[in-house]
Amino acid sequence: MLEALQGARTFVAAGKELIYEGQHQHAAYILHDGWTCAYKRLRDGARQIVEIEIPGDFIGLRSLLLRNSDQSVVALTNVEISRINTDRLWEAFRLTPKLITTLLWAASRDEAMVTEHLVCVGKRDAMARTAHFLLELGARMELIGLGSPTSYRCPLSQSIVADAVGITAIHLNRVLRHLREAELLLFRDGVVTFVDKDRLAQLTDFDFAYMDHYKPG
Repeated sequence: MLEALQGARTFVAAGKELIYEGQHQHAAYILHDGWTCAYKRLRDGARQIVEIEIPGDFIGLRSLLLRNSDQSVVALTNVEISRINTDRLWEAFRLTPKLITTLLWAASRDEAMVTEHLVCVGKRDAMARTAHFLLELGARMELIGLGSPTSYRCPLSQSIVADAVGITAIHLNRVLRHLREAELLLFRDGVVTFVDKDRLAQLTDFDFAYMDHYKPG
């Protein structure tokens, strides 16, 4: 059923916007390869990244019921996507209730991640929120078979990570240095390595339970 919902796969270059905030009749996609991010742009030009999408994720699905898209999505790397046929989507829901359950599970996990990000930005210090963000990405990459318990490839620039955790790029550089000197993690040459994952999770109150890969039914 998911295959029937998808159009042909297309390639999009890094830096190209897939969806822009306020867009009417916006599309939704499945991300097959590469990384994207969803963000909100403020009037002063500042940007808050609200979500990082990795292979296997839906893009823009939660905004389909809105008249206009509430956020922008840009390709962070070269990506391969397929557009979801929204006309068929409603029919698929009617014919395949299990698909609705699965998508609700996916939306619930996304909501859990958004909640954790809100707690990070509101209550955790810069080092804790950065480490938590990198731990979460590591758990997601491991779930899809693109990472190991100790490391994963991460194409995000420091400015992207800074916008995701709500600090400046200069501050992030200091935080990563502190994490390295404390022998907790390394982020070097596009690879995140957990030197002491258990201690890192303890220091950041990271709970792997909300990243549970359970799918109902």
